Amino acid sequence: MNKKSGKNRDKLEKLLWSIALPGFGQLLNERYLKGFILVFLEIIINVLGNFNELIILSFHGDIQEAVQRTNYQWLMFYPCLYFFAMWDAYREAEGESKPYAFVPFVFAAYFVTVGLIFSPNFTIFGYLIGPVWLPIIALPIGLTIGGWIRWLLLSRMDNGT
Repeated sequence: MNKKSGKNRDKLEKLLWSIALPGFGQLLNERYLKGFILVFLEIIINVLGNFNELIILSFHGDIQEAVQRTNYQWLMFYPCLYFFAMWDAYREAEGESKPYAFVPFVFAAYFVTVGLIFSPNFTIFGYLIGPVWLPIIALPIGLTIGGWIRWLLLSRMDNGT
């Protein structure tokens, strides 16, 4: 294995650990203070937003109960914290950071947040989607739009405009 692919694997490893829990990627990058702050914030927001309970209720199909137990004032912080932690872990890992790599992360955070905002009353074919599933459905939309905007920015950069 060449050195470049090993470093890019390092970026992927840090990104995936950050997906598992915000702050883990920073700890692996030896950014201990930032990592512990992100882990602490994740736990606080998770507990005060009732997020683990919402996940369990949603997987059991108790969507109305999940909506009622959601603390939206706290949970609204989660998408930005989550996607920032992923991007930051990726950015600081060894290997080449691609230009405008942050754009899909930012748009993912925006769209997941919007999904959360509309989750108490948004239905598809009469079914309430809820505070876990609607943000998950919004994620690929945000990533796609962010990827498209990144592509446009890279195209402008390549054309020298």
